[in-house]
Amino acid sequence: MKNITLSVDERALAAVRRYAAEHNSTVNGLVRDYLNNLAAHEDRASRARVRLRQLSEESRGRLGRKTWSREELHDR
Repeated sequence: MKNITLSVDERALAAVRRYAAEHNSTVNGLVRDYLNNLAAHEDRASRARVRLRQLSEESRGRLGRKTWSREELHDR
């Protein structure tokens, strides 16, 4: 596991330390959990985009010829 150094406003750090203490955690633990969740979310989103492209390419559904115009769609 790598260590990182962050610069944080003193008031923000004090507030986060209180929050961490109230939730039986540490600032380090909160940051680590946040970054892990962020990375996991991005990984899931990336896999979902790949799967969506794959499904789109495998799909047998086809769009028909466009028979309308933008003006017709917004005709009042």
